[in-house]
Amino acid sequence: MSRLRTLLGIGLGLAVVAGAGWYITTQMHTTPPAAARGGRYGPGMATPVGIAAAAKGDIPIVIKALGTVTPLATVTIKTQITGQLVQVEFTEGQAVKQGDLLAVVDPRPYEVALQNANGTLAKDEALLKNAQIDLQRYQTLVKQDSIARQQLDTQAALVRQYEAQLITDRAVVDNAKLNLAYTRIVAPVTGRIGLRLVDRGNFVTMGDATGICVITQMQPISVMFTIPEDALPPVLKRLRGGATLPVTALDRAQKGELGQGKLATIDNQIDTTTGTVKLRAVFDNEDESLFPNQFVNVRLLADTVKDATVVPVAAIQRGQPGTFVYLVKTDDTVAIQVVETGVTDGEKIAVTKGLEVGDQVVIDGVDRLRDGARIRRPSGGRGAPGASGPPVAAAPPDGHPTAASDAAAPERPRRASGERQGANGERRGSGGRPAQTNQ
Repeated sequence: MSRLRTLLGIGLGLAVVAGAGWYITTQMHTTPPAAARGGRYGPGMATPVGIAAAAKGDIPIVIKALGTVTPLATVTIKTQITGQLVQVEFTEGQAVKQGDLLAVVDPRPYEVALQNANGTLAKDEALLKNAQIDLQRYQTLVKQDSIARQQLDTQAALVRQYEAQLITDRAVVDNAKLNLAYTRIVAPVTGRIGLRLVDRGNFVTMGDATGICVITQMQPISVMFTIPEDALPPVLKRLRGGATLPVTALDRAQKGELGQGKLATIDNQIDTTTGTVKLRAVFDNEDESLFPNQFVNVRLLADTVKDATVVPVAAIQRGQPGTFVYLVKTDDTVAIQVVETGVTDGEKIAVTKGLEVGDQVVIDGVDRLRDGARIRRPSGGRGAPGASGPPVAAAPPDGHPTAASDAAAPERPRRASGERQGANGERRGSGGRPAQTNQ
């Protein structure tokens, strides 16, 4: 009896094993995995996308460049005479106007020189006056034949000699006055003074290399920048037409605007080593946001394309057909539409051929599309990226679902062929790695 029960148990176990093997084999051939059915977005499944409509708009043609703030005038203040610096009338960093007194060199030696020159001039003027009186007397005596003609000619020559001497004396006086004026050093331009280079009490000469201080013009101020030679023709065309090209200066991070100016001039030659040309833009710099030798990012508005058919840059794709977009059709499918593009401002791009105003194109999720694929429009919006819910990864070309697609799929009641149960209850694939599970 006990033996009979044992045989019945063994038979029942074999029957269970055989039934399980038949069940697994049947399900492997009749129920393919989700990846074999095309994954989450396989045939017949709609792919969520972002959509935008082509519209009329203006696209500014902006040339981006790197520039350096360059003052229109930088003057090193030096003495034009020799002497002791007795006064310093400025402070470091002071803003000065043209003609303001900056420093004074000891004027006493030059005052004495001026007095000496004036004395010499007065003496020679007296000699000339006496010679002229004698000349008049000799002229009368010659008419009376009282003196020889030679004596008259000699006196006339002496008068001319004294007249020439007076010209020299007046030049010496003017030179003394000029030297005396040079003892007062004034600002030649309006600007801001830098650090003081010479202290009061020093002996200064015209040969000093450092000077007394440096004045830098701050208002207006210029920015020097370079653009590629290929970008030069449209700029020249606008300038020849009399247009004023606006220029914007941004900080190093390209977030803060430092000033608005205009293009002033273009260099007369292209640098052959770099293939670029230098340009100068002038800024009012009323708040002095631009500082000499500061690095800035420059945006030159060369032109503006009016009433162009524009779409977001994200809609433009490039591949075997060329440049194309995914055109959204009324039946919620997409078609590859070859287009020709024009200028761009980095966010939107002009389409010169292939699209009409109002046509809808895909701007998000294009990597999961192909010609004729079905799409799911964004909920609650027209073409707004991300309006269709969280992004879902597409199935890779080998047909196996990724972690994102498998996690988002509904729970599968059966295991695909090649999976086996691990010792701790987890499902494992044929390679021994844990298979994706759905909670």
